[in-house]
Amino acid sequence: MASPYIELEVGQRTVKVTNPDKVYFPEIGVTKRELVEYYVSVGEGALRAMKDRPTNLKRHPDGIHTEAIYQKRMPPKHPDWLETVTVRFPSGRTADSLKVTEVAAIAYCANLGTVDFHPWQVRAADVEHPDELRVDLDPQPGLSFDTVREAAFLCRDVLGELGITGYPKTSGSRGVHVNIRIEPRWDFVQVRHAGIALARAIADRAPDLVTTAWWKEERGDRVFIDFNQNARDRTVVAAYSVRAKPNGQVSTPVTWDELADVNPEDLTIRTVPARFAELGDVHASIDERAFSIEPLLEWYDKDERGDMPYPPNYPKMPGEPMRVQPSRARDSTSENG
Repeated sequence: MASPYIELEVGQRTVKVTNPDKVYFPEIGVTKRELVEYYVSVGEGALRAMKDRPTNLKRHPDGIHTEAIYQKRMPPKHPDWLETVTVRFPSGRTADSLKVTEVAAIAYCANLGTVDFHPWQVRAADVEHPDELRVDLDPQPGLSFDTVREAAFLCRDVLGELGITGYPKTSGSRGVHVNIRIEPRWDFVQVRHAGIALARAIADRAPDLVTTAWWKEERGDRVFIDFNQNARDRTVVAAYSVRAKPNGQVSTPVTWDELADVNPEDLTIRTVPARFAELGDVHASIDERAFSIEPLLEWYDKDERGDMPYPPNYPKMPGEPMRVQPSRARDSTSENG
């Protein structure tokens, strides 16, 4: 027997939603239909965040409590109007990823069970030069949101001294992301170096609050700035993306004034559409100006601490320090000593 379905008009497209009453978020009763309709309701903002970007999909076709499918390649069978873009991974392999060009593409993927969307920091016109610098503020276990909020305002202060505007959003979990539109003149390595320089500048101002330590054993009770989110093939969740959380939290753009007292748990798949209808996209101006990262690269070049470790799946990079846990390195030194 054929699966039940409905059809939604999204822009100039008709998007088919199969099994629309299937429950994806059991704690709050949100169905697949509601997930698709959510993305249509915030479509202008979600599209701005993903427009022309290669985008990875985190799919939960049987609901959020089932194992996720991380999809970097679009299946060969898809509508003719759905576009793709070829990206290259650190391994040298390539893939045709989703290229988001319209709200209907987001709705189509939501029907596939996509809960989270994870766009690259590049546009399809130039996949080798990022146009976004990302600051991922990740509080270590047990820290309150007030702690990560304080770290975010330190980030704003450092950026402000450079004349750079950052755009904050909740992560949809416990953290905060700050996105910075940059000129697409530098490659992934250089943009990552700029991210390291910015992270260090923030941490140096409040070393008891913020850390850039890649190894978890060195982070302590601090907010970690994940500088490696600026490396090739590393992504953060898109603005307006729902997360696979029981209450359907959303990674929500906010103003700096709002960040002062926002409660991220209040920003959900059920509340954000009304907020968007009232306020629109509070990050609508993000594309009005692209900034230079030259000051950050100058900081990096002058810093004797040099590079930081890459994630474990990356090939050894030029200038990278030894990629081994500090405690293991000490143990090895003791054994050989």
